[in-house]
Amino acid sequence: MGTRPVGHGHAGGMLGPLGEDEERVVRRPRRNMRRLLPYFRPYRWRVLGTIALMLVVTGAALATPALAQVAIDDGISAGSVRALMVIVVVFVVIGVAGWIAGYWQAYLSSWVGNRVLLDLRRQVFRHLMRLELGHHERTPTGRSVSRLTADIEAVNQLVVEGATSLVINGLTLIGVVIILLAYDWKLAVAAFLIFPLLAVGTWWFRVRATRAYRLTRERVAVVLSVLQENLSGIRVVQAHGREEEARRRFREANTEYRRANMSTITVSGAYFPGVELLAALGTALILWYGGSRVLDDDLSVGVMVAFIGYLASFFDPIQQLSQLYNTFQSAMAALEKIFGVLETDPRISDAPGAVDLPDVAGRIDLDGVSFGYGREYVIRDVDLHVDPGTTVALVGATGAGKSTLAKLIARLYDPDEGAVRIDGIDLREVREESLRAAMGIVPQEGHLFSGTIAANVRFAHPLATDEDVRRALDAVGALTFVDDLPDGIDTDVQERGARLSAGQRQLICFARALVPDPRLVVLDEATSSIDIATERRIEDALDRLLQGRTAVIIAHRLSTIRRADVIVVVEDGRIAETGSHDELMRAGGRYAALYADWEQAAGAG
Repeated sequence: MGTRPVGHGHAGGMLGPLGEDEERVVRRPRRNMRRLLPYFRPYRWRVLGTIALMLVVTGAALATPALAQVAIDDGISAGSVRALMVIVVVFVVIGVAGWIAGYWQAYLSSWVGNRVLLDLRRQVFRHLMRLELGHHERTPTGRSVSRLTADIEAVNQLVVEGATSLVINGLTLIGVVIILLAYDWKLAVAAFLIFPLLAVGTWWFRVRATRAYRLTRERVAVVLSVLQENLSGIRVVQAHGREEEARRRFREANTEYRRANMSTITVSGAYFPGVELLAALGTALILWYGGSRVLDDDLSVGVMVAFIGYLASFFDPIQQLSQLYNTFQSAMAALEKIFGVLETDPRISDAPGAVDLPDVAGRIDLDGVSFGYGREYVIRDVDLHVDPGTTVALVGATGAGKSTLAKLIARLYDPDEGAVRIDGIDLREVREESLRAAMGIVPQEGHLFSGTIAANVRFAHPLATDEDVRRALDAVGALTFVDDLPDGIDTDVQERGARLSAGQRQLICFARALVPDPRLVVLDEATSSIDIATERRIEDALDRLLQGRTAVIIAHRLSTIRRADVIVVVEDGRIAETGSHDELMRAGGRYAALYADWEQAAGAG
C-alpha cells in the first residue's frame, strides 16, 4: 500500500517536470489552427466582409503596373494625350477605391482579431479557474501568467496582422504569376528560374525558425516565472539580503531569453537578405532578356515596364509571407502552450449526474482513504467518522498529513482509494458549487484581494449586505479595528491586504468564510498568524461561530486544541490516536508526548 504504481491517480502529473500537463499537447500546427478557427465563427459575416475588401485592395494593387503599361504603349508611345488622360483618371479612381477598401479592411480585421483574442483569453482564464488546486501547486504562477500575456500577444500578431498579410500577399502572389504568364510566358519562365534556390532557402528557414521560436516561447515563460516569484517573495528576499541572488537569477533567465531571440534574428538575418539578392538577380535576368527582346522589337516598352513592376510585386509577397512565417511559428509555439492548458482536464470536476448537496447535518466520514501527490502515499487507509456539530482538531508533526486530510475533506483533492462522504454522500457525486456553498474554508495564509474590506468579506457570498458583512466581522472580533479605519468596511486593503497586519488579514478571512453561514468549517492552521492577544479576543467568537457546525481544525495552539471535542493524532499518514484532550492525556500515548513538547515550547516562549 505504500508505493503507488506509475500513472495511478495523481502520479502521472507529478513524475515529470513542472507544467507537464500543458506540454503533452501534440505539436501539430494544422491541428492548432483548426482549433483556433471556431473562435472566428461568431464573427463570420465580418470575416467575409474583410475578405471581400482584401480582394478589392489586392485588385487595386495589381492594376497599377497594367495601367502603367497601357499608359506607355497606348498613350506615350502612340502620342495619344486623350488615352493618357483616361488612364490617369482611372489610376486615381482605383487608388481612391483601394484606399477606402484598405481602411475598412484594416478596421474590420483588427476588430475581429481583437474580439477573437478576447474570447480566447477569457476561455483560458475560465479554464485555469476550473483546474484543481494540484495543477496550480505544481505549475509556476509565472508560467500561467505567460499563457494569458506573452502567448496571447504572440497569437495576436498572427490573428490581427498575420491573417491580413497571408490573404493579401497570397492573392497578390497568385495574381502576379497569372498576369506574368498572360503577358509573356517566355519572360515569366525566365523569371521563375530562381525558384529552386528560393525553395531551398525557404525550407532551411522554416526548419530553423520552428526550433528557434519554440525555444523563445519557453524562455520567456521562465523569465516571467522568476520575475513573479521574486516580486511576490520580495519581503523574504530583502529580509535575508538575497537581492543580489535574485538579480543573478533574473539576469541568467534574461540572458537565456536573449540568446533564444538572437537565434531567431540570426536565421532571419540570413534568409531575408538572401531573398533580396534573389530578387535582384531575377530583375537583372529580366532586364537582360527582356531588354534584348525590346531591342529586337519582339516586346513593347510598356510590357517590359509592367513586367518589372509585377516582378517587384512578385518578390515583395514572398518576403512578406516569409516574415509572416516568423509570426506564424511564434504563434504556433504559443498556441501549443495555450491549448495545452485548455486540454488539461480538471481532476476535480462534477461527475455526470452529480447532484446538489442537500441541507446537511454535517456528518463527515472517511472510509479507507489513501492519497498521494506523487508515487508515495501521503495518507494511508484512513478511517475517520465525525458526528454533526463536532469540532475536530487534527494534530501531529509537520508533514504527518494533517493539511492533506483537510484538503480531502474540502474536496480540493479526490482520494486515490476509498471515499470521503458528507451525510453519507460521496463528495465525488456532489456538484462542487453546492459543496462550496455548504463549507467555509480558512487557509493558513490570510490572502486578501485588492479592494475594500467589504468586497473581501463578500467574496464568499456576493449577495451579502453591509449588515451581513458587519455581523460577520463582529462575530470574529474584527469589527472594532475595522471601524477605527478611515473608511470602515469601505477601506481599501491594497494588494494582498498590505494595508493590514497579518492578524487583521486573517480575521477578515475568518469573516469571509463565515458570512455565508456554512454548516461545515475547515480551518487549516488559521490562527497561526494571529498573536496571543488577538487569539484571546476571538476564542469566544469562535465558540459561538462553531456551535452547531461541524469543524475540522488544524492547529498547534494549545488553547485551540484543548477546546476541540475530538482530537485526532495523525502520524505518517495514518490516524494514531483519537479522543478528547483528557482521554488522550490519561492514555499517555503519542498525544501526551506531543502536548508535553508543546507546553514546554510555550513555556520557553
